[in-house]
Amino acid sequence: MSAPAPQPELPITFRPTRTRVVLLAVGILLFVTLLAIALALPSLSPGERISFIFTGVLFCGVLALLARPKVVAERDGVTVTNLTTVRRLEWPEILKVNLRPGDPWVFLDLADGTSLPVLGIQPGIAKAQAIDDARALRALAETYGTGDHTR
Repeated sequence: MSAPAPQPELPITFRPTRTRVVLLAVGILLFVTLLAIALALPSLSPGERISFIFTGVLFCGVLALLARPKVVAERDGVTVTNLTTVRRLEWPEILKVNLRPGDPWVFLDLADGTSLPVLGIQPGIAKAQAIDDARALRALAETYGTGDHTR
């Protein structure tokens, strides 16, 4: 049996840092490249230049959206920010924190019988960090979900 996860200090934010850095860096690089092409080619019409710049902004925006997921754990609950949604949960609403082998991210089993994906903890390019984060969130859910707020 593994040792219990250490209790992190609250508030704490979990996010896929490496994935976020890669997505934002690629987005900025892509935007700068398309902007440079739009400004460097003299044969482009103003409409074509705007089209290049708009495409760069669009790609950068999509990659920034993909870099958005996070989980913020506080004493009174958890805020899960996924791509386009934000959901606030009280600790007793979280029954279980799951990260099974092969899962793309953590899933929360909720008291209402549903499951909530938590894209802020994903084992993509930082598997060990995601496992540690999932264990920490699980320990917090077990502590605060039972009403034991003494820690």
